[in-house]
Amino acid sequence: MHWAATSAWIEEANAFLNGIVWGPYVLLPLLVGVGVYLGVRTRFVQFTRFARMLRETGGAILHRGPQADGDLTPFQALTVAMGGTVGVGNIAGVATAIGLGGPGAVFWMWVSGLLGMGTKFAEVLLGQHYRVREAGGPMIGGPMTYIRRGMGPRWAWLSVLFCLFGGLAAFGIGNMVQANAVAEGLEHFGVSRWISGLIIMVSVGLVTLGGLQWIARVATFCVPFMCGLYMLGALVVIVVYARQIPMAIGMVFHCAFTPMAGFGGLLGTTIRYGLARGLFSNEAGLGSAPIAHATAKTDHPARQGLWGIFEVFVDTMVMCSATAFVILLTGVWKGSDAQGATLVMESFTALFAKGFDPAPARALGFGLVTLSMILTAYDTNLAWCFYGETCSAYLLKGGTRTRVAYRVLWLPFTLVGAVGGLRLIWGIADTLNGLMAFPNLIALIVLAGVVARLTRGFFAGEAYTPPAGGPGQRHAR
Repeated sequence: MHWAATSAWIEEANAFLNGIVWGPYVLLPLLVGVGVYLGVRTRFVQFTRFARMLRETGGAILHRGPQADGDLTPFQALTVAMGGTVGVGNIAGVATAIGLGGPGAVFWMWVSGLLGMGTKFAEVLLGQHYRVREAGGPMIGGPMTYIRRGMGPRWAWLSVLFCLFGGLAAFGIGNMVQANAVAEGLEHFGVSRWISGLIIMVSVGLVTLGGLQWIARVATFCVPFMCGLYMLGALVVIVVYARQIPMAIGMVFHCAFTPMAGFGGLLGTTIRYGLARGLFSNEAGLGSAPIAHATAKTDHPARQGLWGIFEVFVDTMVMCSATAFVILLTGVWKGSDAQGATLVMESFTALFAKGFDPAPARALGFGLVTLSMILTAYDTNLAWCFYGETCSAYLLKGGTRTRVAYRVLWLPFTLVGAVGGLRLIWGIADTLNGLMAFPNLIALIVLAGVVARLTRGFFAGEAYTPPAGGPGQRHAR
């Protein structure tokens, strides 16, 4: 009885704090404001250098990159980072935004993506610039290093907070929630949650216990495969309903600025859910992805920063937009009570039902979305294990032993998440996930001058010199 009362009090307190952190008046305006500020300082590099970004990334995916210190190729680092960002939010999150905020939420999702590309560029650049080599381990870079090395020792407490929030939040948002999504998907095919949990635990353990290189190998295959599979299905819908695309785009822009009956007003649901779902999906400003990008072999931090722009572009402007158009073009959202992933499944089913019997069509629609969600959730689980262990290794200065211990501790939580237990932990982890952003955003504001200087130098062709005490060497290109 005493534990029940204590648990209820903790849950209530966490719900109050979560409402402040993820509410419309704190984190969301701060993320947008920092995105605008960084855009001004970098002359909106995500727009002015967009063509250069495509040449450096999409045009060189198979290129191994410059010969420089690091652990992964630029593309491998990208896929690990995208494994953490491309996930359930691209499918269920977008559907939730439309279901609660109307078509106008898509416009504000695009706004968050366009600003997020600049924020992610700055994060990745700083993570690369201030990275350090862990003794006997991989490169460590991210908010913890650019706070400590860029802002100075007196700000070290901020890096401690980030690592503490990140190391704990990963168990919820990156582990249990993702395992639950996989188990829920497999349940549609008659697989019990306990069996799913055991399968997930083993499949995750086989990869994470092998460290970063194994995670990168799996991500390099799974992320492009999942994105390609899902986009193929979405493009079929878009082509079939091509004549309705102008109407759908018009509806998005019209509803973005016009209060819509049943979906909340302009300053409430529409903007809030559009921005929140976009930011939740691409994680720009959260500080997680730079941990992966910091391991890349590159001769200049800004070059890897372009991969950060590419990451958000694919995540939000391509993947999330594809989900949005599938929902809007089929029109299922208008007369359905379904929410989240189920709404996306029914949207695909509406198309497939035109040429098949209802039962096979439903199986095909549900199967496509479920398989995509399983792959994205699995990739996210792997990536966040690396994020969490890196935060713990930096915080505890334990190196390889801390990393291995974290990986072992990680596995039972996948089983718990799959069977749907410990909801209180999920809620606390969601709050910690939001709190991760605050140390990172403070650092981005303080170090914006460094971002601007390195960005100007890169595009001017200047040789890069890493800060004193770093692992890199001077490179010119």
